[in-house]
Amino acid sequence: MVESEVDAPAGSPDDTVVTGPARQGRSRATRGVRGAIGVLAFLVIWEIIGRAGIVDRTFLPPSSDVLWRLVTLFGDGGFLQDIAATLMAWGSGLLISTLIAVPAGLLLGSLPGINSAVRVLVEFLRPIPGVALIPLALLVIPDQADLERSLAVYASMWPIMINAVYAVGEVDPVARDMAKCFGVGRLGMLTRVALPSVAPFIATGVRVASGIALIVIVSTELIAGGGEHGLGMFIVNASADAEHGDLLYAGVAAVGLLGFVLDVLMRQGERRLFRWHYARQEGSR
Repeated sequence: MVESEVDAPAGSPDDTVVTGPARQGRSRATRGVRGAIGVLAFLVIWEIIGRAGIVDRTFLPPSSDVLWRLVTLFGDGGFLQDIAATLMAWGSGLLISTLIAVPAGLLLGSLPGINSAVRVLVEFLRPIPGVALIPLALLVIPDQADLERSLAVYASMWPIMINAVYAVGEVDPVARDMAKCFGVGRLGMLTRVALPSVAPFIATGVRVASGIALIVIVSTELIAGGGEHGLGMFIVNASADAEHGDLLYAGVAAVGLLGFVLDVLMRQGERRLFRWHYARQEGSR
């Protein structure tokens, strides 16, 4: 009797297929490294252009000067007050828009008749930029803080509401039918079945709305200019001093840095709150 044997190739640590959390961690680290390289390359090119005199340093100071100015600003109490004022307007505006948009989205997603009745109005209002409403809003809202908050609510509520509407339509029909079999009413269907299913999508809408709210608030501070503090007011004041362009660029960089930090924090919050959702998504790939 002849026995045939197939020898399995000897494995090595390098041949091991990385799966699961290890693979996800490596992928995130790779993206982080690539992002850092991109930012570093941008700063180096900016530094070269600024030092070479290709553009007048009054209008484009070297990146190192701007970064140093930005670092020193974080030790300035007045600048920290500007950041706090912008963050207060951002947080309150985003909270109010969420409290309005989530119930509205769940209602419209659950009641097709009402959704059809207001769809034209929603699609008419949604593309109007919040910044375009500043002149009109100034006529009825004289207080700067209320103005910023109101425009932030208007501009940031749409992505949250639209995400909620479409997410309700994607709720598992089996879960709906099961709830009906147990006698769950319309309100219970919203709170017990729809809301847990749409929560990850609402969180994504809130994260998108976060960036919109920040843009509208800073833009309102820049255009309306009636407040005492805020990053937009800081940029306006810095632009009046033509000899210190690095101060102006540092203010703009601070807005970008603030938006980036808020986005990262909200992404991490999403992943922690809805681990099951992201695990299912990554497992289906």
